[in-house]
Formats: sequence, structure tokens, C-alpha cells
Amino acid sequence: MVTVDVALHRQRAERVLPRPRLVIGGKELSDTSGGLYAHTNPATGLVQAEIPLAGPGEVDQAVTAARTAFEVWGGMRPAERRRLLTRFAQLIRDHIPDFAAISPLENGVCVGGWAENVGTHIAEWTEYYAGWADKIEGLVGAGHSPHENVEYTLAEPYGVIGHIITWNSPALSLAMKIPPSLAAGNTVVIKPAESTPFSALLFADLAREAGIPDGVINVVTGLGDAGSALVTHPGVDKISFTGGPATARRIMADAALSLKPVVFELGGKSANLLFADTDLDTVVPYCAAFAMSNTGQGCALPTRLLVERPIYDEVVARVTGVVAHLPVGDPLDPTTYIGPLIDAAARDRVQGVIDKAVKDGAGRLAFGGERIDADGYFVSPTVFADVDNRSDLAQREIFGPVLALTPFDTEDEAIALANDTEYGLSAYIQSRDIARVNRLVPRLKAGTVYVNPGPNPITSPATPFGGVGLSGFGREGGRAGLEEFIHVKGVGVGRV
Repeated sequence: MVTVDVALHRQRAERVLPRPRLVIGGKELSDTSGGLYAHTNPATGLVQAEIPLAGPGEVDQAVTAARTAFEVWGGMRPAERRRLLTRFAQLIRDHIPDFAAISPLENGVCVGGWAENVGTHIAEWTEYYAGWADKIEGLVGAGHSPHENVEYTLAEPYGVIGHIITWNSPALSLAMKIPPSLAAGNTVVIKPAESTPFSALLFADLAREAGIPDGVINVVTGLGDAGSALVTHPGVDKISFTGGPATARRIMADAALSLKPVVFELGGKSANLLFADTDLDTVVPYCAAFAMSNTGQGCALPTRLLVERPIYDEVVARVTGVVAHLPVGDPLDPTTYIGPLIDAAARDRVQGVIDKAVKDGAGRLAFGGERIDADGYFVSPTVFADVDNRSDLAQREIFGPVLALTPFDTEDEAIALANDTEYGLSAYIQSRDIARVNRLVPRLKAGTVYVNPGPNPITSPATPFGGVGLSGFGREGGRAGLEEFIHVKGVGVGRV
């Protein structure tokens, strides 16, 4: 049974959650056409806020505001954009505790885990891309004799970018999308998930305080009709979406009507290859705990642990021992590692996957699996061993605290198991053998491969992040993440 301090959650919500509203062209709207969404605290199961929702009309207003602001922001000297973004980043850094305080109430992230780092990540991403704002360059070509023609390129912003933000880590999603868009000179319309609007509102408030002009950042929380209105709006020049493949297909179909470009960061079923030459005392606790971080609600988490057979039985025993000692409970308790899932539907779905796997014999239940008695949306951390690689446990993105272990005998078998999925977001290698690492990295079907990673391997702003296959296309992070929001114009100038 999990016990949650309901009174403390209510007090914190009243104190730290931004007032629900839309932000359009610097104006705040609470009376909206999309109605109200009852925001439920994932840890208590109780409604803690009424969220005004945008309909197509408010989306149109937001796009109009963004287009108007683009004339100012896109025409601004790059050095001035850098100065404003740098000030924005410093304000985010000053408010790191506020982002940390919002997260447990918004989507159940534990204050002692993911939540305590999220504000730092937002600040770092914004600082990184602020530095790019005045370093975007074109090229001079050499296609013709300089006596006949001069050719060069201009790197230009698209205009208005529509950003549809994920619910599992909304603040980090904002950080990965919005700063590069702004650094390139675009303006944005952000559609947060209806279940997680608060981080985006604080983000927009700090941008305005930094002096970023009204209309550059607009926030329109809404349901599917708002998302569709954003994607199909003729005033939106590109769409960036983080979420699941099913929604991505609908977005892509809508965008195809006007051949609008999209960038997708979708799901994953990341394999973690664990070889016998590793230090198990260090590696196993990392592998077990990281797979369970954010209650398993992370697209790049290594939820498949592939283990070399000589150490397999020992690793299974060690993993279950680690998971058994991960505290499950109130996300406001700093000792808690595993909190609630986002809502009742997610809890029921994840528990259903666990129950079906046990019934079907998809793997041997090594730990957990039982239902948790709680008012919030909790699921017991669960470990399956001897998992069939063709089962849902190995093929389906569960998005809950479920870890699947499978043995392998050779490098070729490990690669075959790792790549035997439609996803291709991330992969992990645990080995001290650098020759082996160099052999395996090119063979892994993944947008990013992490080798012997530290505790936070996936959030460096300098490293491109994104997937292949069912995990999407396009990149967030690094220069590649900036270039997603730039188009290149070729110019040829003849001699007069």
C-alpha cells in the first residue's frame, strides 16, 4: 500500500502551480472555446486545477500573434536575440526550484529524482542555444568563375513553428524544442498536453520577464482538435512533435495536405547490452535503477536488458535486489524513487501488460507484478527474466516500471536481439572492451548509442538526439537540432 500526504499536495499546489490560462500574444485567456479539463494529481487521484482549453479559434489567434511577432523577432539583430535568450536562460536558472516543485504535482515526478534536475537541464539547453543565435552562417560557393557569378547561401528561419509537447517530461521537451527555434529566429506556438500545462506557463512567464517580445512564445493547451488546428493552419511553417507513433501518423497525414515539414521524436524500446567484462557492482545498480527512473515513463530508457550468458543468473539476482529496494511512494517525499503513473488509464494499461505477460508466459516474473492499493496511479516496479524477444514485453513500449531481461551468447546474437524491434531511438553498451564497442556501435539500429553512460546520459544539449524507424526522424540537440528550424536559400549574383 502507498500512502500520500494529501494535505501537503493541496498546499503545494496552491503555492507553486501557475494559474491555468492560455498565453496568446502576451495576453492571458481563461474563458476559452475548448472548455475545461479537470487536472488530476497523479499521486492523490484528486482534481487540483481546472485547465482552460484552446479550440481552433484560440489556435488561430496564437498563430496570428506568432506571425506578427515574427516580423520583429526574425528581423532582430542576432546579437540581440542572443542577449535576450541569455537573460532568459539566467531567469530559468534562478527558478530551478520552481520547475522542480511543479513536476511532482504536474505529472508525479519524484522530487528526489528526475524533478530535481529538470530545471538545470532547461537552463543548460537555453544557454547552449543562446550561444548559437549569432553564429548561424551561410556559405560562399565556387560553382562558377568569380568573374562571372557569385554564389552564396542564406540560413533563414522558417517563420512560425508549432510545437506539440509530450506529457512525460514536459519541461525537458520545452527545453529541447523552443530555444533552438528561437535562436534561429522563429516564433512558436506551444501546445502542451492538457495533463501537463504548468511547466509551459512558467516557461512563457520567464520569457516575457526576460524581455522576449509578446507573441514570440504562445501557449495553447488543448485536446486533439487544437493539435489538428495547429498542424493544418496555413500560418504554421513546421511542426515539431514528441509523443507516440499513433499520434504522429495523424499529424503526418494532416501535415501532408500542405506538404508541411515535421520533426518527430517518438517512442523507443531501447536495448542495453551488458557484457561479462563489466564491473557488476557499478553497472547493475545503474542499469536497474535507470530503467525505472521517472517510473519508466521515458522514451529512451533502457527497458530491455540483454545479458551475456555467463553472468546472466547473477545479473538477474542483482537486478531484482536493486529494484526491490527502490522506494515507491509519495513523489513529494525526497526518499521516493518510483512515483505514480500519469493517470488511471496509464496505470490500468501497464498493469494489464504485466498481468497478460504472466498469463501468456512471455517471461519469468522475477519481481513485482502485484497491484498496489492506493488512491493515486501506482504500479509495482516489475522485473521479468527469460523474456521471449518476440513478446510484447520485448516489442511494445510499455511506458511503466517494467524491465525485461534476456540472455545472449555471442555478439551477433546480442545485436540481432537489440535490433529486432520496429523502434530505433537509443541503445546502450556496457563493456570495458573498446574493440568490442567499436565493432558494435555501427551495427546497432538506433539514433544514439550510449557506452558505459553516467546517470544522465540523454540530455546533453550538444549531442543530437532522435531516432530511426518507429522512433521518428529529425534531431533535437547540437547543431543538428538548430538546423531543424532553418532552411537554406541559395543566391546567385551575376556580374553587371
